[in-house]
Amino acid sequence: METGLKGRVAVVTGGARGIGRAICEALADSGVSIGVVDLLESEAQGTAEALVQRGVRAIALKADVSKAEDVKALFERVVDEFGTVDILVNNAGITRDTLLLRMKEEDWDAVLNVNLKSAFLCTKEALRTMTKKRYGRIVNISSVVAFTGNPGQVNYSASKAALVGLTKTIAKEYASRGITCNAIAPGFIQTQMTDALPEDVKKEMLRGIPLGRFGTPEDVARAVVFLVSDWASYITGQVIHVNGGMYM
Repeated sequence: METGLKGRVAVVTGGARGIGRAICEALADSGVSIGVVDLLESEAQGTAEALVQRGVRAIALKADVSKAEDVKALFERVVDEFGTVDILVNNAGITRDTLLLRMKEEDWDAVLNVNLKSAFLCTKEALRTMTKKRYGRIVNISSVVAFTGNPGQVNYSASKAALVGLTKTIAKEYASRGITCNAIAPGFIQTQMTDALPEDVKKEMLRGIPLGRFGTPEDVARAVVFLVSDWASYITGQVIHVNGGMYM
C-alpha cells in the first residue's frame, strides 16, 4: 500500500532544527513539499535548502507562530507557493523551566503562547484550506510530561497536556470533513535542548527507560510520517507515545 504522500504539501512549525528538522526530512523523503516555519530564519533557510537537495520543493518562513498576523501571512505564502496545505505539524515549542513559586507570569505566558496558542492559530488557518478540499492531516507534538508531570515544568507540562485536549476536540469536529488530528508524545529525545542537561541528570533519566536508550529525532519523525500517511487514514484523536517505555 502506498503512503499517499507524494505531492502533498506540509507546514511544519519549529522546523529549522532538532525534531522539527527530522520531521521535515522524513516528509521530504516521502515526496512532500514543505513550508519550514521558524523564528530562526537562517537555520530555517538551511533546512529548506537541504530539503530541496532531497528532491522536493521547500521554502523557509520566518514567523512568530504565537501571533495571529504572522500565522495568517505564513499560510497565505504557502498557498501562494504550493497551491494548498494538506498536512500541518504543530511542533514549535519552548521551555522556561523553574519551580512554580519561582515562575514569573511572563514565563508561563511565553510557554503557553508558543506551545499551545500557536497550535490553535495554525490549525485554524490550515483548516480553512483543508475543509474546502475535505482532506487534511494534523499532528500535534505533545510530550511524555503531559502525562507524568515534571518538577520545574508546570508551564511546559500544562501546555503539552492541553495539546492532547485540543487534538481530541479537533478530531471530533472535523472527522466528517476527511480530516484527522492526532498527537505524538515523545519521551527523552536527544536534541540540542537536551544535550545541555548535566550528565548525572541524563544518567538518571536513562535508568527509567526500559529500552535502555534515549530517542532520536528520527524516531519521532517516523511516527509523524505514519500518522499523515494513508496507512493511518482510520486513526484520529489518538496519542502515539514515542518514549522507549518510560511511560506506559
